[in-house]
Amino acid sequence: MASITSASLRSLLILLQLSYLYVSEAQTPPVTKGLSLTFFDTTCPRLESIVRKQLEKDFAQDIGQAAGLLRMHFHDCFVQGCDASVLLDGSASGPSEQEAPPNLTLRPKAFEIIDNIRRQVHRRCGAIVSCADITALTARDAVVLSGGPDYKVPLGRRDGLNFATSQATLDNLVGPNANTTEVLRRLARKNLDATDAVALSGAHTIGISHCSSFTGRLYPQDPTMDQTFAKNLKTTCPQNAQVDATVFQDIRSPNVFDNKYYVDLMNRQGLFTSDQDLYTDSRTRGIVTSFAVNQTLFFEKFVIGMLKMGQLNVLTGTQGEIRANCSMRNSDNTLLSSVVDVAEEASQFIGF
Repeated sequence: MASITSASLRSLLILLQLSYLYVSEAQTPPVTKGLSLTFFDTTCPRLESIVRKQLEKDFAQDIGQAAGLLRMHFHDCFVQGCDASVLLDGSASGPSEQEAPPNLTLRPKAFEIIDNIRRQVHRRCGAIVSCADITALTARDAVVLSGGPDYKVPLGRRDGLNFATSQATLDNLVGPNANTTEVLRRLARKNLDATDAVALSGAHTIGISHCSSFTGRLYPQDPTMDQTFAKNLKTTCPQNAQVDATVFQDIRSPNVFDNKYYVDLMNRQGLFTSDQDLYTDSRTRGIVTSFAVNQTLFFEKFVIGMLKMGQLNVLTGTQGEIRANCSMRNSDNTLLSSVVDVAEEASQFIGF
């Protein structure tokens, strides 16, 4: 193991001190009216325990689902607010958000996990907790159980009655080919600044990506991509491949929520243009470097970004509804009060 010289230690200390110069001074955002950090303390005091214990079981079987749940929350909130509209199946009124191109790779198991937790929570507390709140809690616990920061989630969201169009979904999500100008522009529309943009991009420290999301950087090779990294990717993602294979988004610690994603970017090993350009662009390069050398700072700013994003255009009070099934509006749920649904709930209660 190489020894750390006094010079290298001094350099590291300087970097740590400078890391705070590039990020915004934004503090923890206020809780939106209608939400509360104690919303279910008396009506469903075991809510967060139910969510975390179930996710511990799910992640023990497949830790990859953590990234799927985190991504679900992003794709829900950015489109028309955190209203669980992404969970709705299509209907006679049109295709659901799930059928929009950016959502075609959302993990089917993530939908199942959320609705399974919804059943458990409603069985214990009654139908008072929304699918939107459960989605927010599963995203938080996906971060925590992967090694990331813990934080309190404001609760009290209601579920939306409608889903966005495919075009609205495309217009509000950041694609993998977006450059930093586009990333910053889209997030600014949500009142998220450059520090928020870089911090939230750090969600890519866990999870996988399909080759089709970045092969445009391989053929021809993007000069901002490390050559050895590109060569290895081409082995898994050959040109004109018949199968859309997957690779880890963070090659250093793919299933651990940490700051290695930013180390990847500094080594020109980001998968997407929207990732790597954060280091190429002078407006965000310093923030990337700050997070790469200071994981505590990254965690702090990531939590702030998540709290901001998690309160985008939320429905509260009497707005929307509390869905009895996360995939359909209550008005479409013919089994809402049926014996079949009661029997399902009773069967799942056994051994809980």
